[in-house]
Amino acid sequence: MTGAILTLNTGSSSIKYALYAGERGFSCLARGEISGIGSRPVFETIEVSGSKRSVPMDENLPVRHDDLIRWLLNWIAQEFSALTITAAGHRVVHGGREFTQPVLLTPKILDALTALCPLAPDHQPLNLAGVRGVAERWPDIPQIACFDTAFHRTQPAIAQLYALPRELINEGVIRYGFHGLSYEYIAAELLEHTEVRAEGRVIVAHLGHGASMCAMIGRKSQATSMGFTALDGLVMGQRCGDLDPGVVLYLMRERKMDAPAIEELLSRQSGLLGVSGVSGDMRTLLDSNDINAKEAVDLFVYRAAREVGSLASAIGGLDVLVFTGGIGENSAKIRARIAAACAWLGVKIDDNENQSGAARISARDSVVDVLALPTDEESIIAGHVRRFVWPETVRHAHSRAAMGDENV
Repeated sequence: MTGAILTLNTGSSSIKYALYAGERGFSCLARGEISGIGSRPVFETIEVSGSKRSVPMDENLPVRHDDLIRWLLNWIAQEFSALTITAAGHRVVHGGREFTQPVLLTPKILDALTALCPLAPDHQPLNLAGVRGVAERWPDIPQIACFDTAFHRTQPAIAQLYALPRELINEGVIRYGFHGLSYEYIAAELLEHTEVRAEGRVIVAHLGHGASMCAMIGRKSQATSMGFTALDGLVMGQRCGDLDPGVVLYLMRERKMDAPAIEELLSRQSGLLGVSGVSGDMRTLLDSNDINAKEAVDLFVYRAAREVGSLASAIGGLDVLVFTGGIGENSAKIRARIAAACAWLGVKIDDNENQSGAARISARDSVVDVLALPTDEESIIAGHVRRFVWPETVRHAHSRAAMGDENV
C-alpha cells in the first residue's frame, strides 16, 4: 500500500479534506468538501484527474459535526483502500501565545488547545473534533496541528497590543490575527510571481465568507486586520468586522441582550447578510437589484479599500497587492472596485487581464504589482506534516532542488 497524508479543515459550515502522497513525490491525490452543514449537507470530491463528482449522503445521517466527520473518514478509508493513512494534519484556528509553530499533538497539547476554545468558540471546538475523529478512526497515526494565528507572531509587539490595562494584556488579550495558513501559502507563491518585490511591502487580501488582510515585509506578517477574535476587521459574510465596543454596551443596556445573543448577532446575523437582508453570499448580492444588497457590496468595498490604506501606512507604502480567497480570487468586479479605490497608492489594473482570470492583473503603468492568486491551506498543512513524519525525505528533496533537479 502507498502511504498518504490526510489533511482536515473542520469549520462551522463545511468540512474539507485532502490526501497527499507521502514519501515519494508530494502530489495531491484527492480533495473534497462537505458543505451546507446546518441545513442539508452536500459532499463533493475532486480526484487527481480533476474530475469532480457528488457523493450521495444518507438523508437520515445526523448533521452534527461529530457524525459528519465520522462518516467522511469512513468514506475515505473505503474509497481509498489502496492507500495507508500514515499521518494527519489539521487546521487549528487558535494557537494562543504559546503555539507559534506546527506541533505534534499529544493529550497534554490537546488539553491546552481545548483551553483556548473561548478565544475562538465558533472554530476551535470543531477543529479539535476533527482531531478526535481521526484518533478514533486511525488511533496510531501521528497528528499535527497547524495554527492560523502562528503566521502573525512575527509582528512587532506594538502591532499586537490593545490599549487595555496591562493585566488583561498579560492574560493574552492581544491582537492575534487569523487566516495565517492562507497567508503562509501566498507568501511562498509571491517568489514565483513578483521576483524581488516579493520581499518588499506586500498586502494580501484574503476575501471570502471570512475576510481579512495582512501586511508583510520580507514575506513576514507585520500587521493584520483581525485581532483578538475573527470578528474584527473587514465586513464578512455574516460577521460584522470592525465595531465600536460601545455598540455591545448599548445592546446590553438598551436591548437587554446577553453574551450568547450578542455573539449570535455579531457572528451570524451581521456582515453582508445583515446589511443586505438578502444573503451573505457575494455572488447573490452582485446579481441582486435590491438597494440594500447594493449597499452591502458598497460597504464591503469601502471597508476593504480603507484597510489597504491603513496597512500601507503600517509598512510604509505598497509594492504588491494580492487578492485571494473565494471572493478575492473569483470576483473580477470586487477586485476592480477595490483597486480603483486604491488608485492613490499607485494601484492600477488591466481590465482584460482582470476579467480573464490571469494571475497578474496590474496594468503596465501600475506602480503596484497586483495579483489574483488561489490559496491552498491544505498543501501548507500537508507540507508541515511531511516535515514531522519524513524529515529526511524533505531534506533530501531540498538538496536535490538546490542542485537543479526539476523532478522534486
